[in-house]
Amino acid sequence: MKEPRSSSPKKKKKRPRTQSWQRELRRERWAPTAQRSGSSDDLLESDVIKIEVECLDGGVDIQSYPVSYDTYMNALAATSRNFRNAARLLGLDAKIEKSLLIPFREIKVECTIPKDDGTLVSYVGFRVQHDNARGPMKGGIRYHPEVDPDEVNALAQLMTWKTAVADLPYGGAKGGIGCTPRELSKSELERLTRVFTQKIHDLIGIHTDVPAPDMGTNAQTMAWILDEYSKFHGHSPAIVTGKPIDLGGSLGREAATGRGVVFATEALLAEHGKSVKGLTFVIQGFGNVGSWAAQFLHEKGGKVVAVSDITGAISNPNGLDIPALVKHKEDTGSLLNFSGGDVMNPNELLIQECDVLIPSALGGVLNRENASSVRAKFIIEAANHPTDPEADEILSKKGVIILPDIYANAGGVTVSYFEWVQNIQGFMWDEEKVNNELHRYMNKAFQNIKNMCKTHDCNLRMGAFTLGVNRVARATLLRGWEA
Repeated sequence: MKEPRSSSPKKKKKRPRTQSWQRELRRERWAPTAQRSGSSDDLLESDVIKIEVECLDGGVDIQSYPVSYDTYMNALAATSRNFRNAARLLGLDAKIEKSLLIPFREIKVECTIPKDDGTLVSYVGFRVQHDNARGPMKGGIRYHPEVDPDEVNALAQLMTWKTAVADLPYGGAKGGIGCTPRELSKSELERLTRVFTQKIHDLIGIHTDVPAPDMGTNAQTMAWILDEYSKFHGHSPAIVTGKPIDLGGSLGREAATGRGVVFATEALLAEHGKSVKGLTFVIQGFGNVGSWAAQFLHEKGGKVVAVSDITGAISNPNGLDIPALVKHKEDTGSLLNFSGGDVMNPNELLIQECDVLIPSALGGVLNRENASSVRAKFIIEAANHPTDPEADEILSKKGVIILPDIYANAGGVTVSYFEWVQNIQGFMWDEEKVNNELHRYMNKAFQNIKNMCKTHDCNLRMGAFTLGVNRVARATLLRGWEA
């Protein structure tokens, strides 16, 4: 990744040793979704990385944990495997399969800005537009020092499948700038955002490519993009989603991913003759997604018996008082010292006895070491790729039912779609309508996944991937891709 220019000499960075399968995946444009924390030195075994849950375009849970380089490379391998397995189940022609992996457009720009002290510094920005067969491309813009083309490509592809599973009229895109936001002042971030927008404004558009917040960006970043884009194209609130409410953002946006997780959970439980009320839940991750999911489950009569985040884990076999716990964390910044629960070993949270386990923060937490000890009957993947392929196989043999991330955490991008629709109509919805429409979309998507499972005799994960890949392939063929 190109670093800001400086007159001081740069030390050559060592790279972690990669195996042949990792190099092959990089050539195929798949990349990890994990992000390093701290310095950009070598990735070492048991290093600390940051892993995000991509929620609601801008709502991103970021937590730091010690994990090896291979942990998130495995997520990369699993995603590639899932796509290829779906393509085989669908009987896709090799040419269309290859076509679906090639991005529509890759953009790389240099953004030079004056810093507050008067010096000039340059950053490299990327925007990958993966597929537009089903509609405008959609995806976040992240600010992080290790943004690179491979990572952006991989995330753009994942957005293509996710929007198709939710039946949103979008394709996938992703973008980013290689910078460290915490080292830039607010005015420097604004200048950088505006320069980046100037460089790509003629390649994005309301009906072309609609950015959103992601890691290191927020509603204010979207406000700057909106303002700069509007200088060239007139007032265009629909050019971005995840905006402040006062500039056309949607009500219900903040809680959308957590609410979508609960709607997905209800749909799955109903399929098995159960409901949230009276069941026990364990939630790993208590950021934007986990905390909202916990609140909604509590309101519906579910018993949340254990939760964890980076500060620790707490449990109460009789059920935690979630509203009180949320207030405690807001006041103290930690789950610990909460009077309504007992401290527990975070490593034991995933194997805690419960009806439903909801990993909502980390990738790769369910693996071959702990999968056989998991005692949950259902797993709802609110995080991105929390279950390794080996764990997937072990859990399936045990009869554990897994609701895949590509569907379970799609509530965020769905409400982003509602925001875009409201902006185009120039007519804003009340929060009740937003939530009702989200419920309808999540239920409809679940039924479509179940239909694919029956058609192809596969599990929910393959049902979701075949649904998404099939929709994109059909749209591509109908538009005459070989013409």
